[in-house]
Amino acid sequence: MELGVHGLNMKATLGPADTRRLARLAEELGYTSWWAGEHVVLPSPRTADSPMEPTDGLLDPLVHLAYVAAVTERLQVGSAIVILPQRNPLVLAKQAASLDVLSGGRLLLGVGAGYLEPEMTAIGVPMARRGKRTDEYLDAMTALWTEPKPEFHGEFVDFADIDAHPRPVSPGGPRIVVGGASPAAFRRAVSRGHGWFGNGTADDLPQHLEGLRRAAEEVERPARLGKLEITYMQLEPVAVDPAQARRYADLGVDRLVIYPLPLEDPDDVAKFLEHHAGLIR
Repeated sequence: MELGVHGLNMKATLGPADTRRLARLAEELGYTSWWAGEHVVLPSPRTADSPMEPTDGLLDPLVHLAYVAAVTERLQVGSAIVILPQRNPLVLAKQAASLDVLSGGRLLLGVGAGYLEPEMTAIGVPMARRGKRTDEYLDAMTALWTEPKPEFHGEFVDFADIDAHPRPVSPGGPRIVVGGASPAAFRRAVSRGHGWFGNGTADDLPQHLEGLRRAAEEVERPARLGKLEITYMQLEPVAVDPAQARRYADLGVDRLVIYPLPLEDPDDVAKFLEHHAGLIR
């Protein structure tokens, strides 16, 4: 089981010096992936469903990940997650391909349908049918990355007689990781994702895995996607002990992601990374 870290594009760890220091430390310690979250805007004043204060700093994930890729050599850089309905799919496809090329094929493009209504309303995207929009955007982006003469005709995206280069390093495009724990998200992961990104507690995971199993009975998985990779981030407790790590591995987790909250002191984050590096050995 591989080990990754999430969330260091926010709060006290978002500056360039701390990003360089922590990303290089993670790579030296044997972490294999570095994940960045996204919210373009947040409700102000904070609402109950908002994950952060509106005044907390949070960098755009793709910009942040490009910087991390530039100061490291091996770390995979992942978005966890890009709120896909809020993005123009052709622009995002270009950005993702660019980052994948510049990182040498290290991009893991994590996407989700989103849930924060004030954010979507401010951006001008309706909450209604955001799942359908997410699925269609993924299909349109895949067409742009993979087809000799890209063409797509859908409800939300329609194009033909265009092309975009450079293509991603992998002929199939960057690896898509689908986030979410709804039945629709599970179906999306099975039918369109190379992997699934979940979060919660160790006790939550079996239920999520059962949801993925049921989804696999409902939708077809294209052969090009291969085995569904399971990436999981423990939220409670924040620290992961060896027994918990073994349980995750036994359940079939391919990549365990730690989240060094509360992200108030970069030195504390460095110690958190060093402490959890023992799980790799």
